[in-house]
Amino acid sequence: MRSRNLCLSLTSLCLLAGANTAFADDWEYSLKAGVANAPRYSGSDERMTAPLLGGKVVSPWGIFLDTDKGLGWGYEGNALSFSAYVGASGSRKDKNDSLHAGSKRLKGMGEIKSRPQLGVSASYNLGGVIVGATLEHALKENDRKDTGKAYTHLELSLGTNLYEGRYGSVDAGLSSHFGDREYLQTWYGVTTGQAAQSRFKEYKAGAGNISNGMNLTWSVPISEHTQFSTLLDVQYLADEAGKSPIVERRLQTSVMGMVEYTF
Repeated sequence: MRSRNLCLSLTSLCLLAGANTAFADDWEYSLKAGVANAPRYSGSDERMTAPLLGGKVVSPWGIFLDTDKGLGWGYEGNALSFSAYVGASGSRKDKNDSLHAGSKRLKGMGEIKSRPQLGVSASYNLGGVIVGATLEHALKENDRKDTGKAYTHLELSLGTNLYEGRYGSVDAGLSSHFGDREYLQTWYGVTTGQAAQSRFKEYKAGAGNISNGMNLTWSVPISEHTQFSTLLDVQYLADEAGKSPIVERRLQTSVMGMVEYTF
């Protein structure tokens, strides 16, 4: 119910902001490429290195197509930013894959397939501190009780700029992630069927806090249209997720380097 109320509140912000939308003068395009090193899956103590490729197109009317979010509409004002989009949810395999999350240690757990996802995101600048919220709802994929249910995920964040000068800019953020019972059960739970086919004991996860953490981003301009960014993200899995038998390490760290070209 709280997630639903948040979704309605963010939708209301969209309607209020729409009346004063400042349209861009022209189309905007961006391309990015890089590499990331991260745990094989949330809770894994194995790591994987994978390439990062993406792009984004934004129309003068705020409609965008983003390889990260999907197809949506966004608004940016002096302090308020908002977007609503339709995209694809995350996925996980029960075998090693150089391009997708997962591990052969999860053999028997089955694949969590990507499915259509609805999202809304909003942020507000409180004089140098940016408060943000992102709510995403993945639709039902099939009738399987272990990996096919619809689920909802909420991220709350605080961010600020620590440095801006001749060496670029450094930004820091704090974040907390929450999920409903279906989200926690899909990604961290172990059903009776999964327990019979894998090395894990049965585990029923409840709704609540998934993880809490922080991130640091250092961005350095290379030219007028190009910049290089590095990101360090640290998350600590909370009780409902951290107690899962599939979790081998509760402290999860990810690093990324990326070049972005905007035109």
